[in-house]
Amino acid sequence: MEPDRKAPLTEVKSQPLRDTRLGSIVESAMDAIITVDESQRVVLFNRAAEQVFGRSREEALGAPLDEFIPARFRAGHRELVRRFGEGDGQSRRMGAHARVVQGLRRDGREFPIDASISQVVEGGQHYYTVIVRDVTQRVEQEDALRRSRDQIEVFSHAANTAREQEKSRIARELHDELGQSLMALKIDLGWLRENIPAASPELTRKLAAMQVLVDGTVAAARRISGDLRPLMLDDLGLTAAAEWLAHQFTTRTGIPCEFVLGEGQLDLPDPYATTIFRVLQESLTNVAKHADAKQVEVTLEREGDLVLLTVSDDGRGFVTGEPHPGSYGLIGQRERAFLVQGEVRVDSEPGKGTRVELRVPVPK
Repeated sequence: MEPDRKAPLTEVKSQPLRDTRLGSIVESAMDAIITVDESQRVVLFNRAAEQVFGRSREEALGAPLDEFIPARFRAGHRELVRRFGEGDGQSRRMGAHARVVQGLRRDGREFPIDASISQVVEGGQHYYTVIVRDVTQRVEQEDALRRSRDQIEVFSHAANTAREQEKSRIARELHDELGQSLMALKIDLGWLRENIPAASPELTRKLAAMQVLVDGTVAAARRISGDLRPLMLDDLGLTAAAEWLAHQFTTRTGIPCEFVLGEGQLDLPDPYATTIFRVLQESLTNVAKHADAKQVEVTLEREGDLVLLTVSDDGRGFVTGEPHPGSYGLIGQRERAFLVQGEVRVDSEPGKGTRVELRVPVPK
Protein backbone atom coordinates (compact mmCIF):
# COMPACT_ATOMS: atom_id res chain seq x y z
CA MET A 1 0.00 0.00 0.00
CA GLU A 2 1.44 3.36 -1.01
CA PRO A 3 2.24 5.71 1.89
CA ASP A 4 0.23 8.86 2.27
CA ARG A 5 2.04 11.70 0.48
CA LYS A 6 1.73 15.44 1.04
CA ALA A 7 2.54 16.60 -2.43
CA PRO A 8 1.58 20.26 -2.10
CA LEU A 9 3.98 20.79 0.81
CA THR A 10 6.69 18.99 -1.10
CA GLU A 11 6.30 21.12 -4.16
CA VAL A 12 6.22 24.39 -2.25
CA LYS A 13 9.14 23.73 0.04
CA SER A 14 11.57 21.64 -1.98
CA GLN A 15 11.43 22.97 -5.53
CA PRO A 16 12.39 26.62 -4.83
CA LEU A 17 15.31 25.52 -2.71
CA ARG A 18 16.83 23.54 -5.57
CA ASP A 19 16.72 26.62 -7.74
CA THR A 20 18.85 28.69 -5.43
CA ARG A 21 22.58 28.81 -4.90
CA LEU A 22 22.10 27.06 -1.59
CA GLY A 23 20.15 24.38 -3.40
CA SER A 24 23.10 23.85 -5.75
CA ILE A 25 25.39 23.44 -2.77
CA VAL A 26 23.03 20.91 -1.21
CA GLU A 27 22.83 18.98 -4.48
CA SER A 28 26.61 18.84 -4.87
CA ALA A 29 27.23 17.69 -1.27
CA MET A 30 28.93 14.30 -0.90
CA ASP A 31 26.81 13.43 2.14
CA ALA A 32 23.14 12.58 1.96
CA ILE A 33 20.94 15.47 3.10
CA ILE A 34 17.30 14.86 4.00
CA THR A 35 14.85 17.45 5.36
CA VAL A 36 11.53 16.47 6.93
CA ASP A 37 8.59 18.53 8.19
CA GLU A 38 6.88 18.32 11.57
CA SER A 39 5.02 15.19 10.50
CA GLN A 40 8.42 13.68 9.62
CA ARG A 41 7.75 13.47 5.89
CA VAL A 42 10.53 14.17 3.43
CA VAL A 43 10.56 17.62 1.80
CA LEU A 44 14.18 17.64 0.58
CA PHE A 45 16.23 14.76 -0.76
CA ASN A 46 19.54 15.53 -2.47
CA ARG A 47 21.43 13.56 -5.11
CA ALA A 48 23.76 11.91 -2.59
CA ALA A 49 20.72 10.68 -0.66
CA GLU A 50 19.46 8.99 -3.83
CA GLN A 51 22.73 7.09 -4.11
CA VAL A 52 22.95 6.22 -0.41
CA PHE A 53 19.38 4.98 0.01
CA GLY A 54 18.94 3.56 -3.49
CA ARG A 55 15.74 5.43 -4.33
CA SER A 56 14.90 8.35 -6.56
CA ARG A 57 13.97 11.80 -5.38
CA GLU A 58 10.46 11.33 -6.75
CA GLU A 59 9.98 8.24 -4.58
CA ALA A 60 11.41 9.90 -1.51
CA LEU A 61 9.65 13.28 -1.49
CA GLY A 62 6.57 13.13 0.69
CA ALA A 63 7.47 9.70 2.09
CA PRO A 64 7.56 9.21 5.88
CA LEU A 65 11.04 9.14 7.36
CA ASP A 66 10.24 5.68 8.73
CA GLU A 67 10.85 4.26 5.26
CA PHE A 68 14.55 5.04 5.63
CA ILE A 69 14.92 3.44 9.07
CA PRO A 70 14.79 -0.27 10.09
CA ALA A 71 11.46 -1.12 11.69
CA ARG A 72 12.92 -1.86 15.13
CA PHE A 73 14.33 1.67 15.39
CA ARG A 74 11.36 3.68 14.07
CA ALA A 75 9.53 4.39 17.32
CA GLY A 76 12.71 5.47 19.08
CA HIS A 77 13.73 7.66 16.16
CA ARG A 78 10.36 9.44 16.04
CA GLU A 79 10.68 10.16 19.75
CA LEU A 80 14.24 11.42 19.29
CA VAL A 81 13.15 13.91 16.61
CA ARG A 82 10.19 15.03 18.73
CA ARG A 83 12.39 15.68 21.76
CA PHE A 84 14.95 17.41 19.58
CA GLY A 85 12.24 19.79 18.33
CA GLU A 86 11.31 20.62 21.91
CA GLY A 87 14.92 21.25 22.90
CA ASP A 88 17.33 24.09 22.23
CA GLY A 89 17.46 23.35 18.51
CA GLN A 90 21.25 23.06 18.35
CA SER A 91 22.72 20.63 15.86
CA ARG A 92 23.72 17.33 17.37
CA ARG A 93 24.89 13.91 16.40
CA MET A 94 22.31 11.14 16.26
CA GLY A 95 23.01 7.91 18.12
CA ALA A 96 25.37 9.70 20.51
CA HIS A 97 25.53 6.67 22.82
CA ALA A 98 26.21 4.19 20.01
CA ARG A 99 29.03 3.90 17.54
CA VAL A 100 26.71 4.24 14.51
CA VAL A 101 22.99 4.13 13.71
CA GLN A 102 21.33 2.12 10.96
CA GLY A 103 19.77 3.15 7.67
CA LEU A 104 17.51 1.18 5.30
CA ARG A 105 18.05 0.99 1.54
CA ARG A 106 15.28 0.69 -1.00
CA ASP A 107 15.95 -3.05 -1.42
CA GLY A 108 15.55 -3.68 2.33
CA ARG A 109 19.25 -3.94 3.19
CA GLU A 110 20.43 -2.24 6.38
CA PHE A 111 23.68 -0.30 6.48
CA PRO A 112 25.56 1.70 9.13
CA ILE A 113 25.38 5.48 8.99
CA ASP A 114 26.83 8.44 10.83
CA ALA A 115 24.11 11.09 11.13
CA SER A 116 23.57 14.54 12.62
CA ILE A 117 20.35 16.52 12.92
CA SER A 118 19.50 20.23 12.94
CA GLN A 119 16.30 22.24 12.70
CA VAL A 120 14.97 25.54 11.34
CA VAL A 121 11.64 27.27 11.83
CA GLU A 122 10.00 28.73 8.73
CA GLY A 123 6.51 30.21 8.70
CA GLY A 124 5.84 28.76 12.12
CA GLN A 125 6.71 25.26 10.91
CA HIS A 126 9.65 23.20 12.14
CA TYR A 127 11.86 21.51 9.53
CA TYR A 128 14.47 18.94 10.52
CA THR A 129 17.53 18.30 8.39
CA VAL A 130 19.51 15.10 8.76
CA ILE A 131 22.97 14.82 7.22
CA VAL A 132 23.83 11.16 6.63
CA ARG A 133 27.13 9.51 5.76
CA ASP A 134 27.37 5.87 4.75
CA VAL A 135 30.11 4.39 6.95
CA THR A 136 29.88 0.80 5.76
CA GLN A 137 33.51 0.73 4.67
CA ARG A 138 34.70 2.29 7.93
CA VAL A 139 32.73 -0.20 10.03
CA GLU A 140 34.05 -3.12 7.97
CA GLN A 141 37.60 -1.86 8.45
CA GLU A 142 37.04 -1.45 12.19
CA ASP A 143 35.64 -4.98 12.40
CA ALA A 144 38.61 -6.33 10.46
CA LEU A 145 41.00 -4.43 12.74
CA ARG A 146 39.20 -5.77 15.82
CA ARG A 147 39.45 -9.34 14.52
CA SER A 148 43.12 -8.80 13.78
CA ARG A 149 43.72 -7.49 17.32
CA ASP A 150 41.87 -10.49 18.75
CA GLN A 151 44.04 -12.85 16.70
CA ILE A 152 47.21 -11.05 17.77
CA GLU A 153 46.11 -11.30 21.40
CA VAL A 154 45.50 -15.04 21.01
CA PHE A 155 48.91 -15.50 19.36
CA SER A 156 50.58 -13.39 22.06
CA HIS A 157 48.98 -15.52 24.78
CA ALA A 158 50.16 -18.68 23.04
CA ALA A 159 53.69 -17.32 22.47
CA ASN A 160 53.95 -16.10 26.06
CA THR A 161 52.76 -19.43 27.44
CA ALA A 162 55.17 -21.36 25.21
CA ARG A 163 58.04 -19.08 26.25
CA GLU A 164 57.32 -19.59 29.94
CA GLN A 165 57.00 -23.35 29.49
CA GLU A 166 60.33 -23.48 27.68
CA LYS A 167 61.99 -21.37 30.37
CA SER A 168 60.59 -23.67 33.03
CA ARG A 169 61.89 -26.74 31.20
CA ILE A 170 65.39 -25.29 30.79
CA ALA A 171 65.43 -24.08 34.40
CA ARG A 172 64.57 -27.56 35.68
CA GLU A 173 67.21 -29.17 33.49
CA LEU A 174 69.81 -26.73 34.77
CA HIS A 175 68.73 -27.33 38.34
CA ASP A 176 68.32 -31.09 38.18
CA GLU A 177 70.72 -32.49 35.58
CA LEU A 178 73.50 -29.92 35.40
CA GLY A 179 73.20 -29.10 39.10
CA GLN A 180 73.42 -32.74 40.13
CA SER A 181 76.42 -33.34 37.87
CA LEU A 182 78.22 -30.32 39.26
CA MET A 183 77.52 -31.42 42.82
CA ALA A 184 78.88 -34.90 42.06
CA LEU A 185 82.01 -33.31 40.58
CA LYS A 186 82.37 -31.12 43.68
CA ILE A 187 82.15 -34.17 45.95
CA ASP A 188 84.77 -36.04 43.89
CA LEU A 189 87.14 -33.06 44.06
CA GLY A 190 86.73 -33.00 47.82
CA TRP A 191 87.59 -36.69 48.00
CA LEU A 192 90.70 -36.18 45.87
CA ARG A 193 91.91 -33.32 48.07
CA GLU A 194 91.61 -35.53 51.10
CA ASN A 195 93.37 -38.53 49.55
CA ILE A 196 96.29 -37.12 47.54
CA PRO A 197 99.78 -37.45 49.03
CA ALA A 198 100.77 -34.57 51.29
CA ALA A 199 104.06 -34.22 49.36
CA SER A 200 102.24 -32.89 46.24
CA PRO A 201 101.67 -29.15 46.96
CA GLU A 202 101.27 -28.28 43.26
CA LEU A 203 98.49 -30.85 42.86
CA THR A 204 96.86 -29.57 46.06
CA ARG A 205 96.79 -26.01 44.69
CA LYS A 206 95.37 -27.23 41.38
CA LEU A 207 92.58 -29.13 43.10
CA ALA A 208 91.78 -26.10 45.27
CA ALA A 209 91.49 -23.91 42.17
CA MET A 210 89.24 -26.51 40.54
CA GLN A 211 87.08 -26.54 43.68
CA VAL A 212 86.64 -22.75 43.47
CA LEU A 213 85.76 -22.99 39.77
CA VAL A 214 83.17 -25.70 40.41
CA ASP A 215 81.62 -23.69 43.27
CA GLY A 216 81.32 -20.67 40.97
CA THR A 217 79.78 -22.79 38.25
CA VAL A 218 77.21 -24.22 40.66
CA ALA A 219 76.29 -20.70 41.77
CA ALA A 220 76.02 -19.50 38.17
CA ALA A 221 73.78 -22.44 37.21
CA ARG A 222 71.50 -21.68 40.14
CA ARG A 223 71.37 -17.99 39.23
CA ILE A 224 70.61 -18.67 35.57
CA SER A 225 67.97 -21.22 36.52
CA GLY A 226 66.36 -18.73 38.89
CA ASP A 227 66.39 -15.95 36.28
CA LEU A 228 64.77 -18.20 33.72
CA ARG A 229 62.03 -19.27 36.13
CA PRO A 230 62.47 -19.86 39.86
CA LEU A 231 61.22 -23.31 40.73
CA MET A 232 59.61 -21.94 43.88
CA LEU A 233 57.14 -19.99 41.70
CA ASP A 234 55.73 -23.35 40.62
CA ASP A 235 56.38 -25.20 43.87
CA LEU A 236 55.67 -22.59 46.59
CA GLY A 237 53.66 -19.89 44.82
CA LEU A 238 53.85 -16.19 44.00
CA THR A 239 54.45 -14.73 47.46
CA ALA A 240 57.48 -16.93 48.15
CA ALA A 241 58.90 -16.27 44.68
CA ALA A 242 58.39 -12.49 44.98
CA GLU A 243 60.06 -12.41 48.39
CA TRP A 244 62.95 -14.49 47.05
CA LEU A 245 63.31 -12.07 44.12
CA ALA A 246 63.52 -9.08 46.47
CA HIS A 247 66.13 -10.89 48.59
CA GLN A 248 68.18 -11.81 45.51
CA PHE A 249 68.08 -8.18 44.37
CA THR A 250 69.60 -7.03 47.65
CA THR A 251 72.19 -9.81 47.59
CA ARG A 252 73.37 -8.91 44.08
CA THR A 253 73.23 -5.10 44.23
CA GLY A 254 73.66 -4.31 47.94
CA ILE A 255 70.60 -2.02 47.73
CA PRO A 256 68.13 -2.60 50.61
CA CYS A 257 64.81 -3.86 49.29
CA GLU A 258 61.86 -4.01 51.69
CA PHE A 259 59.16 -6.52 50.76
CA VAL A 260 55.70 -5.73 52.14
CA LEU A 261 53.02 -8.39 51.83
CA GLY A 262 49.45 -7.17 52.11
CA GLU A 263 46.28 -9.00 52.97
CA GLY A 264 44.23 -11.26 50.75
CA GLN A 265 44.81 -14.44 48.77
CA LEU A 266 47.93 -13.92 46.66
CA ASP A 267 48.96 -17.43 45.64
CA LEU A 268 47.49 -17.04 42.17
CA PRO A 269 47.32 -19.45 39.24
CA ASP A 270 48.99 -18.83 35.92
CA PRO A 271 49.08 -16.66 33.89
CA TYR A 272 48.49 -14.13 36.69
CA ALA A 273 51.31 -15.32 38.95
CA THR A 274 53.81 -15.37 36.09
CA THR A 275 52.76 -11.90 34.89
CA ILE A 276 53.17 -10.34 38.34
CA PHE A 277 56.50 -12.10 38.92
CA ARG A 278 57.91 -10.99 35.54
CA VAL A 279 56.84 -7.37 36.01
CA LEU A 280 58.50 -7.36 39.44
CA GLN A 281 61.62 -8.97 37.96
CA GLU A 282 61.85 -6.41 35.16
CA SER A 283 61.19 -3.50 37.55
CA LEU A 284 64.00 -4.55 39.88
CA THR A 285 66.31 -5.07 36.89
CA ASN A 286 65.57 -1.50 35.75
CA VAL A 287 66.30 -0.17 39.25
CA ALA A 288 69.64 -1.99 39.32
CA LYS A 289 70.62 -0.73 35.85
CA HIS A 290 69.37 2.84 35.77
CA ALA A 291 68.01 4.20 39.05
CA ASP A 292 71.14 4.65 41.20
CA ALA A 293 68.78 4.12 44.15
CA LYS A 294 69.57 3.82 47.84
CA GLN A 295 66.32 2.16 48.89
CA VAL A 296 63.61 0.08 47.19
CA GLU A 297 60.20 -0.95 48.45
CA VAL A 298 58.04 -3.72 46.97
CA THR A 299 54.38 -4.04 47.96
CA LEU A 300 52.13 -6.91 46.95
CA GLU A 301 48.50 -6.86 48.03
CA ARG A 302 45.00 -7.79 46.99
CA GLU A 303 41.83 -5.70 47.12
CA GLY A 304 38.85 -7.84 46.21
CA ASP A 305 39.38 -9.07 42.67
CA LEU A 306 42.28 -6.67 42.05
CA VAL A 307 45.93 -7.53 42.76
CA LEU A 308 48.33 -4.60 43.10
CA LEU A 309 52.10 -4.74 42.79
CA THR A 310 54.05 -1.58 43.54
CA VAL A 311 57.81 -1.09 43.13
CA SER A 312 59.12 2.26 44.45
CA ASP A 313 62.68 3.56 44.54
CA ASP A 314 64.38 6.79 45.60
CA GLY A 315 66.67 6.93 42.58
CA ARG A 316 67.36 9.50 39.90
CA GLY A 317 63.97 9.18 38.18
CA PHE A 318 63.24 10.27 34.62
CA VAL A 319 60.78 12.19 32.46
CA THR A 320 57.99 9.72 31.69
CA GLY A 321 56.74 11.51 28.57
CA GLU A 322 60.07 11.36 26.74
CA PRO A 323 61.12 8.37 24.57
CA HIS A 324 64.02 6.24 25.79
CA PRO A 325 65.62 4.58 22.73
CA GLY A 326 66.66 0.98 23.26
CA SER A 327 64.65 0.59 26.46
CA TYR A 328 62.03 -2.11 25.98
CA GLY A 329 61.47 -3.08 29.62
CA LEU A 330 58.40 -0.91 30.13
CA ILE A 331 56.97 -2.01 26.78
CA GLY A 332 57.37 -5.64 27.81
CA GLN A 333 55.71 -4.97 31.17
CA ARG A 334 52.71 -3.34 29.52
CA GLU A 335 52.42 -6.15 27.00
CA ARG A 336 52.38 -8.75 29.78
CA ALA A 337 49.78 -6.76 31.72
CA PHE A 338 47.62 -6.34 28.63
CA LEU A 339 47.45 -10.10 28.10
CA VAL A 340 45.71 -10.51 31.48
CA GLN A 341 43.60 -7.31 31.12
CA GLY A 342 45.90 -5.54 33.57
CA GLU A 343 47.55 -2.14 33.52
CA VAL A 344 51.02 -0.79 34.30
CA ARG A 345 51.39 2.80 35.49
CA VAL A 346 54.72 4.58 35.88
CA ASP A 347 55.15 7.77 37.92
CA SER A 348 58.56 9.39 37.91
CA GLU A 349 60.30 12.75 37.97
CA PRO A 350 64.00 13.57 37.69
CA GLY A 351 65.52 13.45 41.15
CA LYS A 352 62.33 12.12 42.80
CA GLY A 353 62.55 8.41 42.15
CA THR A 354 60.20 6.10 40.27
CA ARG A 355 57.04 4.24 41.17
CA VAL A 356 55.79 1.34 39.02
CA GLU A 357 52.30 0.05 39.74
CA LEU A 358 50.77 -3.07 38.23
CA ARG A 359 47.03 -3.61 38.59
CA VAL A 360 45.70 -7.02 37.59
CA PRO A 361 42.03 -8.05 37.80
CA VAL A 362 41.89 -11.67 38.93
CA PRO A 363 38.62 -13.60 38.44
CA LYS A 364 37.26 -15.45 41.45
